Amino acid sequence: MKDISQTTDRTEIKLAARALFWQGWSVSAISGYIDVPRPTVESWKQREAWDKARPIDRVDSALEARLLQLIAKEHKEGKDYKEIDLLGRQMERLARVRRYEKTENEVDLNPKIANRNKGSRKQPAKNEVSEEAQLKIVEAFHDSIFDYQKAWQLAGLTHRIRNLLKSRQIGATWYFAFEAFVDALETGRNQIFLSASKAQAHVFKQYIIQFAKEYGEVELRGDPIVLPNGAHLYFLGTNARTAQSYHGNIYMDEYFWIHKFREFRKVASGMAMHKKWRQTYISTPSSITHEAYNFWSGEHFNRGRAKDQRIKLDISHQALHQGRLCEDGQFRQIVNVEDALRGGCDLFDIDQLRLEYSPDEYDNLLMCVFLDDSFSSFRLAELMACMVDSWEVWTDFKPYASRPLGDREVWLGYDPQKSENGDNAALIALSAPLSENGIIRAVEKHQFKGADFRAQAEYIENMTKKYRVTHIGIDVTGIGYGVYENVKHFFPAAVPFHYSPDVKNQLVLKAQDVIRSRRFQFDSGWTDLASAFTAIKRTLTDSQRQVTFKASRSEETGHADLAWATMHALHKEPLAIQSQHGRSIMEFYS
Repeated sequence: MKDISQTTDRTEIKLAARALFWQGWSVSAISGYIDVPRPTVESWKQREAWDKARPIDRVDSALEARLLQLIAKEHKEGKDYKEIDLLGRQMERLARVRRYEKTENEVDLNPKIANRNKGSRKQPAKNEVSEEAQLKIVEAFHDSIFDYQKAWQLAGLTHRIRNLLKSRQIGATWYFAFEAFVDALETGRNQIFLSASKAQAHVFKQYIIQFAKEYGEVELRGDPIVLPNGAHLYFLGTNARTAQSYHGNIYMDEYFWIHKFREFRKVASGMAMHKKWRQTYISTPSSITHEAYNFWSGEHFNRGRAKDQRIKLDISHQALHQGRLCEDGQFRQIVNVEDALRGGCDLFDIDQLRLEYSPDEYDNLLMCVFLDDSFSSFRLAELMACMVDSWEVWTDFKPYASRPLGDREVWLGYDPQKSENGDNAALIALSAPLSENGIIRAVEKHQFKGADFRAQAEYIENMTKKYRVTHIGIDVTGIGYGVYENVKHFFPAAVPFHYSPDVKNQLVLKAQDVIRSRRFQFDSGWTDLASAFTAIKRTLTDSQRQVTFKASRSEETGHADLAWATMHALHKEPLAIQSQHGRSIMEFYS
């Protein structure tokens, strides 16, 4: 408190005396402190009824005194301005309380009440992200990325085209969804996510919705998602070929698994032709025979150029593991699982992964080595011709409905674990053809590990409630026999497979026939199913007397499980069928 003994202003002295009285001082103590005779102080008290003042008046007086003191301060600090603002708001509240005492109208206490019952209300802006929410989202992005993802971010800020070959499960889809969302918020630029299937493209959408809700407490809606600053976020599959009017930053996911990549990229790159847009291509490797390989290797750049203008790129891991701006203007980088581990990603147990996958599988899935399907029983090009954008093509299939195919016939194939601690079990559902030589569609797949045979059988039973199942094929090797015995209780017609060279030959020949005749379809995002088929190779039995088929698998590995499960389901159809009078048949889904 100011030293009142140094002032001669009688009004200021009286106010100070009143403030001391309201703080609990006695009249005698006040008299001695301000050096004013006791009778004078007592007369002030009696005349102005200090002891009868209401608490609100006492608080109001204290606020006023402190506010005047701060306003009069010549050299104010930051904290002074904050206190002035706070005191002003408190005085405003007290003024509302005084109005309420006179009118007893709640509107005087809370002006917002007056708007509650108005006929027309202001609708909140769609997908509105406040400045505070945006700040939290951006901070979360920068705080949660690994070192190799920071390198991707820097490359995106300095180069127009990024071309990345990466291991599975290192957070690339997660990162680029987050990066694009932050860029859309900060710059208002459109973001276009492209994949071979719309279902796969919508993985980006789900991540973005999750980021907005988790960090910004915002519910994003719409397809495309439109932000208040005008940024549009598009999620496209093969329908991108008809969406050439869109423009923005493009993210092409798993481009090494896109059928007719050259045509697809030509359309997609046209959406990002202006210099302000950037192009990002991300993929795990497939085969060197794929159309996209020339785009990755730089041979695409050489087409139609004179010899002295052609380039030869070093695309080895040693040359590209740290990222490099290449002669064709593309920033290329290879990030395998071991690079990710060195870059801060602690989500992997490398030693365990080496046990779970054969050397070939480990190299392809995790070390960015391209597939060699020259010895495979199923060529990757043939499998990719079977890939479709299921959300666009299968109009009768409702994946999130309780009965996705209604009353359509479905076949199930099951490849069990070889032991409770062995490889994965795989279950696949195929939509049966509507006619002879009609299309067979793989509509649902699952892989699980660690479940006992009763739990596996229970999962199959749940599928029979979801679909009208007319066939279940099960490999009864090892733990598979226990699964089969349990399945027979609710589906007596289940078909057991006792593996032998002859049985395997029949299964593979049937699958080859269906795939090569393009009667088989599965979603383009199911790259694991394509890889599973390419893992199956023709070989000799141990006796060297018979030809059989094996996958690059052991008791610890099982990448081909999905392929074997598919073949168990396909067995429902005879090996040799012909359409009536040799006529071809076209199916329509509605």
